[in-house]
Amino acid sequence: MTATKLRVAFVHPDLGIGGAERLVVDAALGLQALGHSIDIYTSHHDEKHCFDETRDDTLRVHHVVPPFPRSWRGKFHILFAHARQLHLTKFLLSSCINKHDVFFVDQLSTCIPLLRLLGGKRVVFYCHFPDKLLANGAFVEGKVQRRNVGIMKRIYRYPMDWLEEVTTRQADVILANSKFTARVTMAHFTSLKTTPKVVYPGINIHAYETSVDMTDPDIVQVASSRPTLLSLNRFEMKKNAALAVEAFSCLRGRPTVPKGMRLVLAGGYDPRLEDNIRTLNNLVDLARMHNLTFKLISPSKSSARVPSFPDATSHTEPDILFLLNFTTGQRSALLQAPSTVALLYTPANEHFGIGPVEGMICGLPVLACDSGGPTESIVDTPLSERTGWLCAPDPAVWASALEEIFQLSEVERTALMRRCKDRARSMFGMEAMAKAMDVSLREAVDMGAVRADNMGTPMTEGVSRSVERDH
Repeated sequence: MTATKLRVAFVHPDLGIGGAERLVVDAALGLQALGHSIDIYTSHHDEKHCFDETRDDTLRVHHVVPPFPRSWRGKFHILFAHARQLHLTKFLLSSCINKHDVFFVDQLSTCIPLLRLLGGKRVVFYCHFPDKLLANGAFVEGKVQRRNVGIMKRIYRYPMDWLEEVTTRQADVILANSKFTARVTMAHFTSLKTTPKVVYPGINIHAYETSVDMTDPDIVQVASSRPTLLSLNRFEMKKNAALAVEAFSCLRGRPTVPKGMRLVLAGGYDPRLEDNIRTLNNLVDLARMHNLTFKLISPSKSSARVPSFPDATSHTEPDILFLLNFTTGQRSALLQAPSTVALLYTPANEHFGIGPVEGMICGLPVLACDSGGPTESIVDTPLSERTGWLCAPDPAVWASALEEIFQLSEVERTALMRRCKDRARSMFGMEAMAKAMDVSLREAVDMGAVRADNMGTPMTEGVSRSVERDH
């Protein structure tokens, strides 16, 4: 008997370029390939700053424009995020609630009780990481390294943190992107009764194996025969791309590595975000401090203006290439290039991190921090099973690991490449993720109608001024 196809609505706050957005896109693609009807609803979607599949009619994206800004003078981000999602939820409840069988919500949980109580729909929530831990400071498992914040900030955060936990536990099914995230979520959301199920993010393997047009001007500007170290991450302070710059500088002085190598720092850059601007400025200052030449570029269709730095080189072969908002083709070209020696994944205590998987599916050695999600995606020991290196976030340690990678023999590199691809295919493919999500979505739907008398503990159960643009 053929399984019933579901009408699934994804709710995501900002459909830009990042790991969470890549997960949503790939999950939607995977479920769509299984025959489900998929719609994505979001409060922000810039067609010049997004993944290709969200603008080329591969996926149906509904951009519901909110009347609220992202922040006020760089503050109150989470308050406005809640307001924007409530506006989006109002649109869903008034315009299309009955068009969908089940809702898939991620990142922000504000809408969950409303979709259940007022819409009568089951909800699957995908937890990337508790926001209250991200807001309070750098997270290290077992403790939060708190920033020095004033009493007003703590008062402001208390109801936000309470709301996050209360609305999260309203979901019918809770998923997490790694065992690390599931463990941390249970430790800090003490009212949750059931440990989130782990569904690893999966990637569209075919997209990483498709050949690219090397005559494409966007690809021409990133291609090089020079030995290349590659970092793929948003330009955010928490991603710690400075570690890559420091390790690269340290490595250049060692006699065992080839001359003329370069570092490519590629990732999402949004000029609306102060964190992105500050991070890029700090990385440029770091390049200057180490006497490294640098150049900044972006794809021809990118809406984000490339910041101007007087000392940025116009030379085609800088020491560091900053690639802001790469295209799918640019990403594939860099990952597949024979000149790319390794992928550097710099965040510590990352919730999952899709970067290492992207590197592995392309057969690249991956160097990452020895904490968080990468400890689940990368195998460091035993050497016979190694797919990458897990090291403490210390530039000298990373430089030594990179030196070891450069010295791999052709036989060793070929064997490692095979192990990387096999692990990525078997554990982190889009098909595996979609099948796991399919099970969870059906589990939620099979719970039946939402009743008002069981709104409190779903995990234990068996528009005005909105503008919609369909793609």
